Amino acid sequence: MPTYIVTSSNCNISQEQKKIIASGITKTHHEVTGANKYFAQVMFKETSKGNHFMGGKEVVTPEIFVQGFIRAGRTKDIKKKLIISLKDCLIEVLQLKQSQIWVYLIDLEHTQMLEYGEILPEPGKEAEWFSNLSAELKEKLSKLD
Repeated sequence: MPTYIVTSSNCNISQEQKKIIASGITKTHHEVTGANKYFAQVMFKETSKGNHFMGGKEVVTPEIFVQGFIRAGRTKDIKKKLIISLKDCLIEVLQLKQSQIWVYLIDLEHTQMLEYGEILPEPGKEAEWFSNLSAELKEKLSKLD
């Protein structure tokens, strides 16, 4: 956790741009929330032409949507900073207008998430959670952080 799903509509994101965006989202989440980088996952999806509508009309302009599934417990100020930083990252990489960027954060209770085979800790308890993992998993995650 978090898991960010970046969906592009009417716009092709190159592999290089995906790497930059994934790195930017990971860095942003880490810096804003303090969560370890190894928790951040970024996935990309593309909407096929003719499959995006607003107000019942087909959208033909480039649009980017980000759904961020994050652990509940963050303050409104942290969430606002996170949303704005994510928007800024996408604008910088993709050269889009801010009106073409959509960001949604979805809070999930840490007790309702399983990652790496373990129930996730509440925000701020990552070190304790990490200390109880197997040596093999600690080594894997340390390489991602």
